[in-house]
Amino acid sequence: MTSNSELREMSDEQLEATAAEAAADLFRLRFQSQSERLNTPSDIRKNRRLIARVKTIQTERSKAANNTPAEA
Repeated sequence: MTSNSELREMSDEQLEATAAEAAADLFRLRFQSQSERLNTPSDIRKNRRLIARVKTIQTERSKAANNTPAEA
């Protein structure tokens, strides 16, 4: 499990990779939950929340970059 502080220390590329990996896992888990029984059903919720945390950090960074005054 990745904590918020660990996510904030990651670069933008690492955050993208983490979100893509979590989305792929979420897809696999959703597919698996429909076809068979999951060993840990809470993994679906964990992946959804991880994706949400990554997107929140990305949004915060983009807003901070947009609010920075441009230097002439």
